[in-house]
Amino acid sequence: MKIENRQQFLVAMTIAVGGLALAINFILFPLGDWWSSRQTQIKNLRTQVSEGQQLVKRETGIRSRWSEMQSNALAANTSQAEQQFLKALDGWSREAGAEVTSIMPQWKNESTNFLTLACRVEAAGDLASLSKLLNAVERGPLAVKLDSIELTARDASGQLMTLALELNGLALQISDKK
Repeated sequence: MKIENRQQFLVAMTIAVGGLALAINFILFPLGDWWSSRQTQIKNLRTQVSEGQQLVKRETGIRSRWSEMQSNALAANTSQAEQQFLKALDGWSREAGAEVTSIMPQWKNESTNFLTLACRVEAAGDLASLSKLLNAVERGPLAVKLDSIELTARDASGQLMTLALELNGLALQISDKK
């Protein structure tokens, strides 16, 4: 090869390699990143559409469950809710044959949509009546969650026992806006 041709060839190769490097770094990689982010976005949108379609299919069941939850929640008025809770607790204890010895209710306002009635309840009785009381609290329709249980014996033989419960009742503050 002649020197002139070699120089022209080297200049052309240098320009081609520089152009290729620019194309790879400033066109190909950003385009690949854009494409993969676009694919991720499409995948997420398809998942959201699928979940939305499932929700639409289950609409009647969800609405009936929500209306059941609303009807079983404590009243929005705190005094009515306490009365409702105490009445249910009295019914459960009578049904179980346990004696409620102490009730300490306390309201917690954790959100604008609901209130929580945290209540510590102590009951006395034998093991059978206290287990019936626990079962009644758990199976009752009222929106009450059992957070902790403490069972202690009051006598040496273990016939008389004390049950301490920490319960949380839910009072929804429902607005009719859609």
